[in-house]
Amino acid sequence: MRIEIGHVEALFRYPVKSMAAEKLEVANLGWHGLDGDRRLAWRRVDDRSGMPWLTANKLPELLLFAPHRGGNGAQSDLPTHIRTPDGKEMTVFGADLAMEVGRRYGAPVQMMQLKNGIFDEATVSVIASETVREIGRLSGRSLDVRQFRPNVVVRLLRSVPFQEDEWVSGALLFGEEDDAPTIAITMLDERCGMVNLDPDTAKPAPEVMKTIVRVKQNNAGVYGTVICTGRLGIGQTVFLVSATEKMKTCDTR
Repeated sequence: MRIEIGHVEALFRYPVKSMAAEKLEVANLGWHGLDGDRRLAWRRVDDRSGMPWLTANKLPELLLFAPHRGGNGAQSDLPTHIRTPDGKEMTVFGADLAMEVGRRYGAPVQMMQLKNGIFDEATVSVIASETVREIGRLSGRSLDVRQFRPNVVVRLLRSVPFQEDEWVSGALLFGEEDDAPTIAITMLDERCGMVNLDPDTAKPAPEVMKTIVRVKQNNAGVYGTVICTGRLGIGQTVFLVSATEKMKTCDTR
């Protein structure tokens, strides 16, 4: 059985982990999430831990670096250049960019490319716009959905915030066709301090995280894994379906 829950309101990908979002009208959903999403990340050269990535939790200014494509890379899912907060254009793998980020961080960094991406928990993150608005209301802030770093923003038919909790163990199907792109919802999205950071200024607002901890035990939105690939687009109808049944359908394609 499928239950219509809403429509795709916005799509985002993050070509470089913790840098500025890229807003999309359409996106290809592959086995490793949205094509081009988090395929690049900064590695802290002197870090020998299992998590050497430099994120905006450690350097909020990363949010103000804007990846984009130009020249011969215009048709690629990966950026060719980065615009710094000062408005300078630098090549993604150039020494100048690495020096600029390293200077701001205070230690050397290296740009890394990983074929299947660098993700915290799962390859796709989803949140309802109603949930973002409710967190904003409770925290006394006007929030930008980009603070939550989602791939898919859903506008709900039933305007009830935190409805995502009901999706865990189910699957979201995007579109009317039986073989439409589908993700299995595997877990709630446990939040970190990045939700406090304004995506346009990098200034923190600690009350945002405090609100999420107080009202939802630090969870907002959900993570999912891809069980049926395809094309995502703004305005697509979103259905809640059985993950088990959808896996069987996708296996027969």
